[in-house]
Amino acid sequence: MKKLLSLVLVLILALSAVSAFAEVTEADVTEIQKYGNLVLSLKGSELLEAGYTYGDITTVTINGNEYEMPVGSNYSDVDQGSMICRVVIKPDTNEDMIILAINMGDLATTSGIATKEKTEADPGYIWHLNEGVTEPIRISIAMKEPGGYYDQYIIHQLVRSENREDYPELSDEEFANFRAVTTTGVGTGKLYRSSSPVNPEISRNLIADQAASAAGVKTFINLADNEEVMRGYEGFDASYYSKQAIIPLNLGVDFMAEEFRAGLAEGLRFIAANEAPYLVHCTEGKDRAGFVSAVLECLMGASADEVIADYMVTFFNYYGVQPGTEQYDIIANSNICKSLAAAFDIADIREADLQAEAEAYLLEIGLSADEIAQIRTNLGE
Repeated sequence: MKKLLSLVLVLILALSAVSAFAEVTEADVTEIQKYGNLVLSLKGSELLEAGYTYGDITTVTINGNEYEMPVGSNYSDVDQGSMICRVVIKPDTNEDMIILAINMGDLATTSGIATKEKTEADPGYIWHLNEGVTEPIRISIAMKEPGGYYDQYIIHQLVRSENREDYPELSDEEFANFRAVTTTGVGTGKLYRSSSPVNPEISRNLIADQAASAAGVKTFINLADNEEVMRGYEGFDASYYSKQAIIPLNLGVDFMAEEFRAGLAEGLRFIAANEAPYLVHCTEGKDRAGFVSAVLECLMGASADEVIADYMVTFFNYYGVQPGTEQYDIIANSNICKSLAAAFDIADIREADLQAEAEAYLLEIGLSADEIAQIRTNLGE
């Protein structure tokens, strides 16, 4: 892992010298992805050849509007809610692309170019171009500040492997990001969180499914998939997961969107109506599962420090981020602290009565007082 990160940093330094001479580049949108990310016709390698590099700040023009976007390699290179010009170059999987996105947001909607319709058929959504927007959607990228985001880019660097042998220090459960939630108020063995037990995308599903079986999980909250996609994963029918109570919610990653709030309310009602133990998951068990777990932890009486510590275990499991480091604090503050503060409409989660705020939030998204009381009973000792 450390060798891989070193190679990335060497590449950045090698390319930084040419950033000042970057050319204005143009491309078309070839795909709008599930969460509103825009895939461009220009390859990532072509943007780097044009003089851009990781850590530069660009001005991206979409549908006549200008947006500031740093160049990065992962969505997590920027804070939640921030835009990124993501250059993806992975020779082992033949990926070479540019994706314009908002970390934990929806760029297609924010930029006004399209509206998403959820569907039951695979892949679970259809994008409709808004009035006045025609194909091809033309994008331009211009240099605003060479290296202007470099320091923040270095701090945000997170490199994850999908190979089990790259994590010899982790247990199988840690590799799968599977764990019991043990914060204040949550009963022993009542609530778990994990990467997906059925989606093979990050090569952890079989381990997560085995861990769920060993824990006796009876109810699964699938934040990532719709019914058709979930049941279409290879090996689904043979999994422990498939034989339990499951609600597939197909939620996006914008926690403030009404669609997300309504789906979360539906998922929490499923907890109220079904039997423990429960497992909350998305694909990685990091962002959506991290947020939902944090809300439940707050509801049950956890402190801000407990919530942050549980959330950040994922970043150790995947990326080796250690407590007490600058990187740890930046990730926590720009992700779970920021998202909970926004959801609860408060300035600082460390200064708030999180249990009261969580209850008010759940009432706001549509749960009744009786439903909230039942969730507390089901998750408690």
